[in-house]
Amino acid sequence: MRAYADELRQMFNRLQDEGLELHAKAKAVQVTETSPDGLVSVTVGARGELIRLDLDPRIYRRPDARALADTIAETARKAAAKAQENVMRILEPVIPADQFKAHLDGDVETVLARLADDMGGGR
Repeated sequence: MRAYADELRQMFNRLQDEGLELHAKAKAVQVTETSPDGLVSVTVGARGELIRLDLDPRIYRRPDARALADTIAETARKAAAKAQENVMRILEPVIPADQFKAHLDGDVETVLARLADDMGGGR
């Protein structure tokens, strides 16, 4: 338990020392992903929020609204996943990637299991 407390203290100290700079870098993350056919381009921010959507005029040659919607959604998902990876990479010096990902995914069970393991009371 003491080792975990020391780890948390070190993480907290690093967050204090490097936190503002890392936060600014993470917040500035933007990722652009283009669909395989090159007709859809999506730019998202650090949280996966849509910043820009570009549609090539050639999409009107194939008037298939469902296929276009699916392409936009899939391209946006890929961009959001890459943005999340970039943010994790930036913050990894102070927050372990697996722990950060579990928090982002809302995976409370994994977070609690890791905490229990670190405290010596694994499941």
